Amino acid sequence: MERLLQHVQRYVELDSEEQELLLSCMRYVEVRKKTHLLKQGKICTARYFVLKGLLRQYIIGENGAEQITHFALENWWVADYDSLDRQQPSEFCIQAVEPSELLVLDKEMEEELFKKLPKMERYFRLVLQRSYAASMMRIKYIFTTGGEERYNHFNSLFPEFIQRIPQYMLASYLGFSAEFLSKIRAKRS
Repeated sequence: MERLLQHVQRYVELDSEEQELLLSCMRYVEVRKKTHLLKQGKICTARYFVLKGLLRQYIIGENGAEQITHFALENWWVADYDSLDRQQPSEFCIQAVEPSELLVLDKEMEEELFKKLPKMERYFRLVLQRSYAASMMRIKYIFTTGGEERYNHFNSLFPEFIQRIPQYMLASYLGFSAEFLSKIRAKRS
């Protein structure tokens, strides 16, 4: 729980009473590798803060292929925010890549939290702004750079992360085949 409080304090200041209120709205869960937190067609009912582990968010194409759109590791949030907000079926799946420890903020508790602690709305706005900006940069890189340059850029930003992600998942996230990623890595050896 300390990880969440430290993360929140980077954006908004909470006194001890406010921290207790925040923590009282969260529930702790442990999930095994490959556990789905959300499946396509289901309504997203919570947002997840990763204390330990790794999650992925992905879509399933018409051909059945998975395309990873987002990873969440320690101190990151993940949810299908459109489904969560509108309470409509999700186009995405969220799954644990590693055994993970999560804090869950259910939709009903979120609304209650925002009423009692408006600072948390500011916190989530700031977090989502950064997440949106990062997503836009990722899209820019996908459209404006070659695969090898995308890999090198991602590797320079997140070298330890690359070691944790299975090769086929990293390739999916970066927008190319696992075979292409193998060729890139072979050239670097």
